[in-house]
Amino acid sequence: MSEVLSRRMNPLERRATFSIAGIFSTRMLGLFMIFPVFALFAEQEFSNITGLQIGLAIGAYGLTQALLQIPYGMMSDRFGRKPLILLGLFVFLIGSIICAMAESIEMMIFGRAVQGAGAVAAVLTASVSDLVREPYRLRAMSIVGITIGLSFTLSLVAGPLLAEFIGVRGIFWVIAGLSILGMLLVVFAVPEISNQQFQREAQAVPSQLAEVLKNTQLLRLDVGVFILHAILTAMFIAVPFMLRDEAGMDSLSHWEIYLPVMLLSFVLMVPLIIQAESKGRMKQIFAGAILMIALAQLGMSQFHSSYVWLFFWLLLFFTAFNVLEASLPSLVVKLSPADKKGTASGVYSSSQFMGAAVGGAVGGLCYQYYGYDGVFAFTVIIGFIWFALASTMQKPNPWSIASVTVGEVNPSEIEQLQHRMCQYEGVFEAVVIAEEQKAYFKIDRKRVSEEALIDYFQKAKTRE
Repeated sequence: MSEVLSRRMNPLERRATFSIAGIFSTRMLGLFMIFPVFALFAEQEFSNITGLQIGLAIGAYGLTQALLQIPYGMMSDRFGRKPLILLGLFVFLIGSIICAMAESIEMMIFGRAVQGAGAVAAVLTASVSDLVREPYRLRAMSIVGITIGLSFTLSLVAGPLLAEFIGVRGIFWVIAGLSILGMLLVVFAVPEISNQQFQREAQAVPSQLAEVLKNTQLLRLDVGVFILHAILTAMFIAVPFMLRDEAGMDSLSHWEIYLPVMLLSFVLMVPLIIQAESKGRMKQIFAGAILMIALAQLGMSQFHSSYVWLFFWLLLFFTAFNVLEASLPSLVVKLSPADKKGTASGVYSSSQFMGAAVGGAVGGLCYQYYGYDGVFAFTVIIGFIWFALASTMQKPNPWSIASVTVGEVNPSEIEQLQHRMCQYEGVFEAVVIAEEQKAYFKIDRKRVSEEALIDYFQKAKTRE
């Protein structure tokens, strides 16, 4: 199916997909390149620095990102996608320059918060929906998702490598340059959006927030991604010091452990993802990966006195992390109601960034008073809490969400029309939104496609 979609996607759609994926990459690299190197840099650069301040500087971007991404999406409906993306990237540029020139840790924390205020992820996702036709959006978002994952991996390797040659301040200048590159992509590569519409699949609907937050299955995923990124951020407060003090690695050579760890973790991740998605073992693989995360944290707290031990625990962690980063968005789609995907994804994404902010603050505070033991006590506890929550989740069905444009529909006929659509093989939920002239479906893509839904829907309307 993916090969077919790739062939049929027109040049404008391919251009839109890859240019937006490139913009996502510039932001991902900019946010995460400093993770492996910042703690050591801050200790050397700023006097009388505390663990809490280090944690706040690493995770501050998450707070502003969590608070502003839904408002950015709403503003883009009024002022346009490209102007809001350019605004967000400009704010990200200003934050990067502030960080590069910061003479105090307080200014560094402020700069990181400003970076996070360029919260354009939801606007970029909505732009994909505006520019790519409905049958090909899944393929487009898959390309964007793969690019984001590769960019995160590259950032953890590139950060230490760049620090060796240009220093951490130089990394922030590189990040500023990436912001400018992203802005150039918006202006010259992203196609003009001539028919912008509200994208329920990609944007949050404020009136749906209460209902989504009451959905216990989705709430488990929100708590889960909160914990995952809290652990990631807290861990990078301690790990750089452990690599230096326990493994005897010079701060400029940390890339030598991250590079093989990240490459191997991707290799090990693939069979687990295949088992989860293709073999119907999502819950087992998902819960197992969470257990791996918790065990890796426990292992680092007890056995961290050599390069070999740290390599093993980092490999275990990032293998599980990559599995969960790929699985969690898929589970949000599987478990969200057909017409609430955008809202569910918005809450999920905000939870992720809030987890980074809280993980940085609490992890830093734990390191300040209790050292490594405090950080890993925190991450182990929340890791096992997540495992307990995941162990009781429902087994997710292999469904995804599709939408089709249906034209004018008589509101009095909607309920009967939805009932008829659910009789179609492979359709498990149908919601017609008359004012949007669209229908949203939970479907099994192995049994039905958007093209078949369009054809059947037209026939069902005719019968009405």
